[in-house]
Amino acid sequence: MALRGNLRDFNITQLLNLVNLANKTGTLVVEGPSETAKIAFRDGKLAYAEIGNEDGSLASILHHTRKLSSGQYKSIRQGAAHISDKELGLLLINAGYLSQEDILTNLQQHFTDIVQRMFTWVEGVFHFENDLLPPDDRISVRMDLENLIIEGSRQMREWEQLQDEIPSLDMALKFTDRPGTNLRNINLSVEEWRVVSYINPRNSMRQIASATKMNDLEIRRIIYSLLQAGLVEVTRQTGAVPQPPSVRVFPSDNKEEQKSLVNRLINRIRSL
Repeated sequence: MALRGNLRDFNITQLLNLVNLANKTGTLVVEGPSETAKIAFRDGKLAYAEIGNEDGSLASILHHTRKLSSGQYKSIRQGAAHISDKELGLLLINAGYLSQEDILTNLQQHFTDIVQRMFTWVEGVFHFENDLLPPDDRISVRMDLENLIIEGSRQMREWEQLQDEIPSLDMALKFTDRPGTNLRNINLSVEEWRVVSYINPRNSMRQIASATKMNDLEIRRIIYSLLQAGLVEVTRQTGAVPQPPSVRVFPSDNKEEQKSLVNRLINRIRSL
């Protein structure tokens, strides 16, 4: 079965379903809007995934999930950079530091996260390479696709609803003059506070997403919750000056401006 096409015709969830039903072995290569992802399968089950130039080594994954401290990660990078993930996994298991289940669980979550990040890709092309298997030096897993397919379908429905509510991320946000809810009853998550700290008519929602390292679905989800709470409203971006991609234009270095958000929230709460 030749599997090649455009994400406008087949989304990631549909492609996973095709691979699952056909019990495919090989690698699905997806060239997305800004990076390329590779998802490997064995007999219709997820075996491995990598995306862009991200470090997908076992040491990096375990460090990200805090199974390895920064010191341990640095030591491995310096003293054992030449060994493969499979060899590193055996060393950690034999040393009694981690179990085989620990390692596989962390890898499964990492691969799952990569696939879930792709659910909102609506632009790009894909092709399936039957002879391309996971790199020999990496550890592969064996995961059923059913739960991923169900989650992908749910996220696509949510994505479509959020696109209707927030059609463009090139608009900005500002705090409403009269909050539509009682601020005493609001409990913002860590992610919501991160977004709130960047709210300013000068910053587009797309810039906020980039600064907080959130994908389109994540930033729309949080903005929608803030809109529903009556804390913010959509406005045109003002005073925006085009900046090179490597330059961060926010938050301001001005200490008084940095305090502005907190002071405004405190004053608003005191006035209730």
